Amino acid sequence: MGKQNKIMDFFSALGRSLLMPIAALAACGIFLGLSSALMKAQVQAAAPFLAEGIIFFVISTINKVSGVVFTLVPVLFAISISFGLAKEEKEIAAFAGFLGYYTFLVASACMINSGFVELGALKISSILGVETVDMGAVAGMIAGVVTAILHNRYHKITFPVAIAFYGGKRFVSLAVIMTMALVGLVAPIVWNPISMAINGLGGAISAAGLVGVFGYGFLERLLIPTGLHHVLNGIFRTTAIGGVYEGVEGCLNIFLQFIDQVDIAQLRPYTVFLGQGKMPMMMFGLPGAALAIYRTAPEEKKQKVKALMIAGVAASVVSGITEPMEFSFMFVAPVLFLFHAVMGGLSFMLMAAFKVAIGNTGGGLIDYFIWGVFQPGSNWYWLLVVGPFFTVIYYYVFKTYLTKKNLSIEVSEEDDDDSAGSGSGADLDEKQRMQAARIIEGLGGLENIAAVNNCLTRLRVDVKDMALVQEDILKKTGAMGFVKPSDTHIQVIYGPKVERIAANVREVMRY
Repeated sequence: MGKQNKIMDFFSALGRSLLMPIAALAACGIFLGLSSALMKAQVQAAAPFLAEGIIFFVISTINKVSGVVFTLVPVLFAISISFGLAKEEKEIAAFAGFLGYYTFLVASACMINSGFVELGALKISSILGVETVDMGAVAGMIAGVVTAILHNRYHKITFPVAIAFYGGKRFVSLAVIMTMALVGLVAPIVWNPISMAINGLGGAISAAGLVGVFGYGFLERLLIPTGLHHVLNGIFRTTAIGGVYEGVEGCLNIFLQFIDQVDIAQLRPYTVFLGQGKMPMMMFGLPGAALAIYRTAPEEKKQKVKALMIAGVAASVVSGITEPMEFSFMFVAPVLFLFHAVMGGLSFMLMAAFKVAIGNTGGGLIDYFIWGVFQPGSNWYWLLVVGPFFTVIYYYVFKTYLTKKNLSIEVSEEDDDDSAGSGSGADLDEKQRMQAARIIEGLGGLENIAAVNNCLTRLRVDVKDMALVQEDILKKTGAMGFVKPSDTHIQVIYGPKVERIAANVREVMRY
């Protein structure tokens, strides 16, 4: 059981770590998508001033600057995973993560140029100025995980006085450089069969056609409670499992690097795993579910349920963040969540069947306009055809089930005045401190908390004794649900406001 807990904790932390570079890609993708749309020949023909002088210079500069981040995915993974998996002194781990990744590149180049073994079948690329084996995002992941393991083990090591200077955090960099040099020397030898296996899996998924797309969408939703959907998404978006095009691996990498270079029809096989697949479910299905939840709520709960549903729908439709809505019914009605996962698979499958080509990762209204409506040939209009059916189906399924089972979602017993991120001034600061103190109390007190982190919607806390956690107190602070992937880790779902809440909790813990 202890080993299982450690495995779940590791993958949970890994998923959180992958969010940082993926979020950067998504943010830069908005600017890349808008600038790419404005540089399309069809758009400039309709608005000729976009192709003239300073205006074109500004647009093209934004396009180039926002696109550069997509060439740095492996090094971003190395840094973010080192940072995310480190338990203490995370900035030291992040620094060592970059050193480890670069050492890996150089050591691999040395093995390739040595002539000791025949490595002619490997893909060789120039990465950060080094001609070396191109393992894509996998190399960054390996460097990040190895660095974090070494950092957590050695960042407090001490040596005799004569060499004490090289102890502690300084030794971490030395250990990472030596270890990643060895890994880099071995990597070119072992990577070829591994690469073939990954490409084979990607080919099998592609050959499965709409069935494969449905399976991905279904699994992506089903993993939401565990947080492991981030790992699944990261693999498809940045490795050969998500596809290979012109030597570029991963559906997101392919889409964002070639959106302004090739006809969008050539990118459709890769957009099937991106934001388009979520849009019918996010922008139409969940609002229908929200209306059913509101209408079936008891009269005394209706106003609070209404406020919660409006906030959840806004997050889902505009930015593609679905967890506030999903966790409102996930534990009350697991059957509805299973239905939701199936509809998620259908959502992905139908967009692929109708040859929609809308990329990026969010899946909300912003992505729909920038990557759909503004992109000639994206077939964005199919969403408006399919979407209303999702609204009706979600509404009647949710209403029928909740009415038949006489179920209603849980809401906080208190008003939302204590929630973080609203209001201003000293009065708000006091409320935020009170909320943070309550959260600490609900987590079993200061002595029970080992570490506090967060992702986009969840407060992720390592605790010493799960029995001391009081969910009833946490619910009064605005928590919408809980996930306990192990006996020492709890995820408390707060929605998009969680970043402020996490910062407040950490600040109160310091005093």
